[in-house]
Amino acid sequence: MDAASVSGLTLATAPTPSLILDVPKLKRNLDRMAAALRRHNVAFRPHLKTAKCLEVAAMATQGQAGGITVSTLAEAEAFAAAGYRDQLYSMAVVPAKLDRIAAIPAEVKIVTDDLDAARAIAAHPKHFRVLIELDSGAHRVGLAPDDPQLLAVAAALGGKLAGVMTHGGHSYGARDAGSAAAVAGQERATAVAAAERLRAAGHRIDIVSVGSSPSALNAADLAGVTEVRAGVYMFQDLMQVAIGAASLDDIAATVLASVVKVKDDCVLIDAGALALSADKGFGDTGFGRAALIDGTPTESVVQRVWQEHGMVAPALPGLKVGDRLKILPVHTCHSCAGHARYLLTEGDEAITGTWDRVAFW
Repeated sequence: MDAASVSGLTLATAPTPSLILDVPKLKRNLDRMAAALRRHNVAFRPHLKTAKCLEVAAMATQGQAGGITVSTLAEAEAFAAAGYRDQLYSMAVVPAKLDRIAAIPAEVKIVTDDLDAARAIAAHPKHFRVLIELDSGAHRVGLAPDDPQLLAVAAALGGKLAGVMTHGGHSYGARDAGSAAAVAGQERATAVAAAERLRAAGHRIDIVSVGSSPSALNAADLAGVTEVRAGVYMFQDLMQVAIGAASLDDIAATVLASVVKVKDDCVLIDAGALALSADKGFGDTGFGRAALIDGTPTESVVQRVWQEHGMVAPALPGLKVGDRLKILPVHTCHSCAGHARYLLTEGDEAITGTWDRVAFW
């Protein structure tokens, strides 16, 4: 489906399930993040793992330093082909991927916290720029600033060491701006402490990189940080609403679905786990919240998903088979992942075009 093929389509006639992107809301979210970070005088490296889209990348980097963050090598390759020469591949690298990364026509900075991987990177003929990943509280991957392995990994990397990075993923457990700001403080303190320790040991540290959408929006102090990364902020979702980082009206990407069955206590829609994700959020969000086709949120949620079906309850009065709903996503990264493209709107029911997404790995 291309722009020509959507001519005349509306939310009432577009195929379902489809991923709908409200462009004015996207622009508003981008502007909000830019304003939040402008006061800190740090570079912003938007994370394209959520959008996976060249057109969104162009909007997100406007007025920024030009660097981007990616989470897959498919993204790195697609964005390099489009001219994005300064990238950070944020996934912990494995040696088997080094040749593929080296072939990308861009500077793709890579990340590790592993001594054996660091040795493999050091032995590779490509002069990679490498960031050591730190654990600032999410406890997924990364080293603590005082971990003896930090200096060992740095020594193994030698001149390929460029800096440190951390992701405060535990910011998604925050429930207000103050809690998100506290995570931002942990990110900063972790990254700065590690950078200072490495510098004291004689290593050059040019990059001190932190970020998640809630912490980036709420950071009170970024002294010592050189760049911030964030991605979910572009589209927002019910998780971000639950933690106070967004409002329902900020959610820019939704899934358009058709009613396929009406029961007394629920309706079934043609969007299930593959179109919405099987990720449940906080509280009573289920697998997504139903909104009317004009975007008005309802109190009904997707209570259950199968591969291609979703069950919305309580039943909305007056719906019949063929009627449309918008589903507000719980986790927009996952909900977008099942779709090849966005159908664009300008805040009304007309479909104004399409933007393709970079799929797979």
